[in-house]
Formats: sequence, C-alpha cells, structure tokens
Amino acid sequence: MQSTLTSDVQSKLQWSLLSLRLGVFLVMLVWTLDKFVNPGHSMKIFEKFYGIGGVSEVAAYVMGGLQLLLVIAFVLGIKKRITYGVIFLMHGASTLSAFNQYFDAFNNLLFFAAWPMWAACFALYLLREQDTKFTVK
Repeated sequence: MQSTLTSDVQSKLQWSLLSLRLGVFLVMLVWTLDKFVNPGHSMKIFEKFYGIGGVSEVAAYVMGGLQLLLVIAFVLGIKKRITYGVIFLMHGASTLSAFNQYFDAFNNLLFFAAWPMWAACFALYLLREQDTKFTVK
C-alpha cells in the first residue's frame, strides 16, 4: 500500500496514526496509573463491570505493572500486531462491559467516549504497518 500513496498522503497518514496512538496511550496510561494510585477503584471496577469480586490490592498492582509494560510497548510501536491487538481487545472488553450504562445515556455521557477510542484502536490495528512515525523498528 505504501508504494501507491503519494509521499504527502503517506506523511499525513503517519502523523495521523501517531496522533491516534498518542491519544490512546494517554487514556490507557491514566487507567494504568489509577491501579497504583487508587487500587481500590480498580477493585470496584472489576466487581461492578466484570463481575469479578475479591480482587486484592496486590492483584491490582500486578495488573497495573503488566498493563504499564503493554502501554509502553504500544506507544513505542513494539510488536504492533500483539500490542495493538491486545489494546484493541482490552478497550473493547471495557467498552462492552459498560453496556448497561448506554441505556441511561444522559446520566452516563462520558461512557460514550469509549466508542470513538475503540474505533481509533481498530484503525491503529488495521493500519499498524503504516504507523511508523517515532516507533521502534
């Protein structure tokens, strides 16, 4: 595909994909840091949205550590097929787990921000080979 695009379009595509990657990274980083700053919040989220009770603080810290490694690899463009794919699946699970919130839309407006972010994750996954700006080769 790269050879059929003009260099101007290719450059714009790369900058666009970088902006999507940085935007997704920022959200995922804050969610990750929340596991360290407020592990009780993560424990409540697992219980309310995933039906998994009894998650300990230690488990929240371990999940936070693993997620931190993932989001750093994601923002650096390391192993894109895996990291972009896992980010897409994680965010999809998060988006769909909150499905009941969408039925009470006007009391849960912020939940709707998950959908365009999920679309950005999908676009990044599909176009991962063209996402080369500031990535680790």
